[in-house]
Amino acid sequence: MLLLLAEYLQQFHKGFAVFQYLTLRGILGVLTALALSLWLGPWMIRTLQVRQIGQSVRNDGPQSHLSKKGTPTMGGALILSAIAISTLLWADLSNRYVWVVLAVTLLFGAIGWVDDYRKVIEKDSRGLPSRWKYFWQSVFGLGAALFLYMTAQSPLETTLILPLLKDVSIPLGAGFVVLTYFVIVGSSNAVNLTDGLDGLAILPTVMVGGALGIFCYLSGNVNFADYLLIPYLPGAGELIVFCAALVGAGLGFLWFNTYPAQVFMGDVGALALGAALGTIAVIVRQEVVLFIMGGVFVMETLSVIIQVASFKLTGKRVFRMAPIHHHFELKGWPEPRVIVRFWIITVILVLVGLATLKLR
Repeated sequence: MLLLLAEYLQQFHKGFAVFQYLTLRGILGVLTALALSLWLGPWMIRTLQVRQIGQSVRNDGPQSHLSKKGTPTMGGALILSAIAISTLLWADLSNRYVWVVLAVTLLFGAIGWVDDYRKVIEKDSRGLPSRWKYFWQSVFGLGAALFLYMTAQSPLETTLILPLLKDVSIPLGAGFVVLTYFVIVGSSNAVNLTDGLDGLAILPTVMVGGALGIFCYLSGNVNFADYLLIPYLPGAGELIVFCAALVGAGLGFLWFNTYPAQVFMGDVGALALGAALGTIAVIVRQEVVLFIMGGVFVMETLSVIIQVASFKLTGKRVFRMAPIHHHFELKGWPEPRVIVRFWIITVILVLVGLATLKLR
């Protein structure tokens, strides 16, 4: 929106041409989303408290969580609002990638909002039934996959790229739709499973989102893409504005979500942010790198799968409780220790993911 204004004002002063630079608009995107989060956060927390929109806590979980009962939730709406406003202000709104990522984020956020609303407003502990949650996730995930497949302008946009193997690429054809569906829906649910401790999910999301922003910028620049032997994807660089907004909004939310949390993001935030990461990774053809950088999300998801499968097959549990962050709590780790150690793991994995840019 402001990019169009800057383009118009260029005829009066050439200095407005500076807003054409992606790096500047990325920085402005971070700062705008951060400022919005910090500004609106206290108001949103007060509103949630007044309306008694509080978190419910499982009785069979760690006893330390009982004190969290009633903490305002659905704070993910703050993150999504800051991301959307910042992106609309600073991104090139003629770019199809910007719109598909923004649409996926808000649509998955809507699914989470309905789930949270039923839990905390209607006091229905089931929330949105799982079958309907997965149905709508599938509808929106497939919709995004089909859109990206049908609007692809080169074979590279539907080719699986394997890091470390510069001469290996696998044309997916229609299989691209299937892969994209699983990446988007899987990422959405993985972040949602991770969102169980104060700040545990949001900072890894910020770090992975920031790293994907680097991939977007490099993939959208023909010189960098050629030098690093990654796919050149015209227009993908514009997603750095969205990734920057995600980083700013996430850090602003962490200000209130850090231990002990004043507000939780709820499904409205977790489902949306996970889907956003998956969609961006698909666009820049870095699904495998997302799997590496989002290793904490993968670990949390696998712990649930293993726990359920083991209990159904043998009647025994592998972990004291799943997802795995609760397992470590029940072993005696204080909550802040679990959180910070998972953050450290994410830092290492993100650096490994970024290293694949040169190790080819």
